[in-house]
Amino acid sequence: MTRVAIHDRIRREIEDRIMSGAWEAGHRLPPEHALMAEYGCSRMTVHKAIDGLVDRGLIERRKRAGSFVAAPKVHRAALEIPDVASEVAAQGKEYRLGLISRIEREADQRDRELLEIAGGPVLALHCLHRADGKPFALEERLISLAAVPAARYADFAQQSPGAWLLAHVPWTDARHRISAIAATRTIADRLAVPQGSPCLSVERWTWRNDARITYARQVYPGDRHALVASFLA
Repeated sequence: MTRVAIHDRIRREIEDRIMSGAWEAGHRLPPEHALMAEYGCSRMTVHKAIDGLVDRGLIERRKRAGSFVAAPKVHRAALEIPDVASEVAAQGKEYRLGLISRIEREADQRDRELLEIAGGPVLALHCLHRADGKPFALEERLISLAAVPAARYADFAQQSPGAWLLAHVPWTDARHRISAIAATRTIADRLAVPQGSPCLSVERWTWRNDARITYARQVYPGDRHALVASFLA
C-alpha cells in the first residue's frame, strides 16, 4: 500500500471538514503549533498542507490573524445567474420556497450521466420558487452526497438549495446551458401556464476540481423572465 505523505493527509482531512460543512466559511483553522502537535510533524509540513489549500481557494491567510475557510467564489462568468431567491428579492418581491420532493437514493443512470460520477448516494430535489405568491421557477437539483455529505442534513424546506450551496460549499468551476423549451404537462401545471408554452431552461453544473458537486435545472415561464449578460473588457 502506498504511504500518504503527512502534508497530503493534513490537506485532505482539512478539505474533508470544509466539504462536509463541519467548517464553514470564516471558520478559523487551529493554529500551526496545534496542527504540528496533532500530526506530529514540522512547521514546514503544516505550511505545505495549508499552501495547497490556499492554492485551491479553500483557505485564506490573514496577516497576524491566522488561516480561515474562504468564502465560496463569486460568480465570474460573463453571464451571471444568481440564486433564485436573490433574483426574486432583487425585483422587490416576496420570495417563497415550496419543496415538492426530496429523495435520497443511489445514483441511477441519469444521475450518473448528469453528475459524471461512477455511482454513490445522491440527493434529488424538486422545488417551486414563488414571487409574490406566483410561480417564478421550477427547479430540479441533484447533489452528490459523496462530495457534499452535509447536504443530507440541510433543511431545504426553509432554504433554497442554491442559496445553501453558495453559503456552505466552495466550488472551483461552473458551466451553464441555456435553451428554449415547450412546457410539458407537469411543467405547465407547476408554473400555471398553458401546456406547450415557451419556457426558458437554465442548467448549471458546478464542481470542485475534479469532483462534481451539483446539477441544477431551473425552468422559467418564457414571458416572465429574461437573462442579462455583462461583458468584461
